Amino acid sequence: MAIKSNSGEGRTRSSLSIIIVVGLCCFFYILGAWQKSGFGKGDSIALQVTKQTECTNSPNLNFETHHGGSGSLKDIGDSEAKTFKPCGDTYTDYTPCQDQGRAMTFPRENMIYRERHCPPDEEKLYCLIPAPKGYVAPFPWPKSRDYVPYANVPYKSLTVEKAVQNWVQYEGNVFRFPGGGTQFPQGADKYIDQLASVIPIDNGTVRTALDTGCGVASWGAYLLKKNVLAMSFAPRDSHEAQVQFALERGVPAVIGVLGSIKLPYSSRSFDMAHCSRCLIPWGANDGIYMMEVDRVLRPGGYWVLSGPPINWKNNYQAWQRTKEDLEEEQRKIEEIAELLCWEKVSEKAEIAIWRKRINAELCPRRQDETRINICESANPDDVWYKKMEPCINQYPEVNSPEEFAGGELKPFPERLNAIPPRIASGSVPDISVHSYQEDIKQWKKHVKAYKKINKLLDTGRYRNIMDMNAGLGSFAAAIESPKLWVMNVVPTIAEISTLGVIYERGLIGIYHDWCEAFSTYPRTYDLIHANGVFSLYQNKCKMEDILLEMDRILRPEGAVIFRDDVDVLLRVKKTVSGMRWDTKLVDHEDGPLVPEKILVAVKQYWVGGSTSKKDKE
Repeated sequence: MAIKSNSGEGRTRSSLSIIIVVGLCCFFYILGAWQKSGFGKGDSIALQVTKQTECTNSPNLNFETHHGGSGSLKDIGDSEAKTFKPCGDTYTDYTPCQDQGRAMTFPRENMIYRERHCPPDEEKLYCLIPAPKGYVAPFPWPKSRDYVPYANVPYKSLTVEKAVQNWVQYEGNVFRFPGGGTQFPQGADKYIDQLASVIPIDNGTVRTALDTGCGVASWGAYLLKKNVLAMSFAPRDSHEAQVQFALERGVPAVIGVLGSIKLPYSSRSFDMAHCSRCLIPWGANDGIYMMEVDRVLRPGGYWVLSGPPINWKNNYQAWQRTKEDLEEEQRKIEEIAELLCWEKVSEKAEIAIWRKRINAELCPRRQDETRINICESANPDDVWYKKMEPCINQYPEVNSPEEFAGGELKPFPERLNAIPPRIASGSVPDISVHSYQEDIKQWKKHVKAYKKINKLLDTGRYRNIMDMNAGLGSFAAAIESPKLWVMNVVPTIAEISTLGVIYERGLIGIYHDWCEAFSTYPRTYDLIHANGVFSLYQNKCKMEDILLEMDRILRPEGAVIFRDDVDVLLRVKKTVSGMRWDTKLVDHEDGPLVPEKILVAVKQYWVGGSTSKKDKE
């Protein structure tokens, strides 16, 4: 009997143990699912806020263009939200950090007056920049490459000043861009074909390009047919609206100049750099401008110079300069190119092409050359408002003369999702190969959700897109298409500098501080993506400063996608309710219990001289 009793008790204890184990498993499974859902500490508040704001996955926003006049805002925010009035019509093309009046107060030497000079807080405008009367949506790409509505950029000076060079022509209610240029009278296509006979433009080896002094960016516009993405820049100068024309055409461009401060790009970014009669004094200031091009040019990359002083013997009379002056200019350029260890690979007619060596092992003279000043800075990507110096940046180290310094890139589009050399080498802090691959997966998921919210995202409705906090560029990679391009902005206050990775993926981007205005004209972006921007800039500058800048650079009826914590987005929603934006708060794709939300917005159509009922009140 004793044996049976012990056996029964054992079975009872065993059954009880099984029940306890099963119960614990169920408990921890439910706990894990609860935690994964995001419903953790503080999320009961987020859930309540979500209910109060009627968060939904199918917002009733219309993303189509209508141009139906100014209209009146729906009551979508706090009734006490500040209402921002329109600026005067004279501010239609206001560029805060390149304002003409402010520029003239700075020195002329080294183009300092054409650089960024942003207004102090007391001079900032707290009003909405109006579109010109008659403004319409740009033509869809590729028609926009060749035609721009006159009402959008109503300036004819370039059609007169550049009439002979075939830059732009005025025809009725549109401008037409024939693809001509100062140095390519037969058209950009033929000019690019000449370059392609020397440079591997057609096979994906060359993907990113820099066009200095770009004019209306026809070179970059025609390179897009070859899947080459050019970052074009030109100063805001006496030739009105060069960069504005470029962006209206749907071509990447910013207002910029080679002056006294470094270019806002990471080192080793571009496969090719280009100057077609860009009027930059390449031989001046100890070659400082060529040294800056060398910094941003990838090992193995190409530099193209067409126009003066190339082939000066045959052209000096047409250029109205003396033989001696042009000969000395070319001598200086050749001397600096040699110091930089660039190899001249071609010179035909008025086009010269150099190639940067793939590593320092192929530059034996550099070890003994007393004239060479190597840059002391340990970080060649630390460029924001940093002065240019007449020094040469060091190549990354290699193990053999055949190795590309910094790593060889795969041809595009394979390089888009390949492991970038900066990540493979571990040179980007806290970013591993695994976390990079996870970032790609995450943004594919996010973009899939965006396309459900806004079904026009990849239809060609949005051509010029900006990512205000681009990270590793995975948002841009996920929506990559010939129909659109993305300006990937890496904030200067970001913990990790990722712009070099973005360029290694075959994308383009720029450093910027969102406490200041961006270097572009108003109405130059169709869609803006703002991931975590306002959390990043919390306590750095005023939210309304950033939102007003977004409004300035966004086209009428353009769209914005905010992704941030719900409490941040509610503050954003309240502010933009006074900016003529229609908004809707949308749940995270993983459900309503996740505290991160999506705020989608559409800027209303209105133009200068129009007032709404709300304005009059």
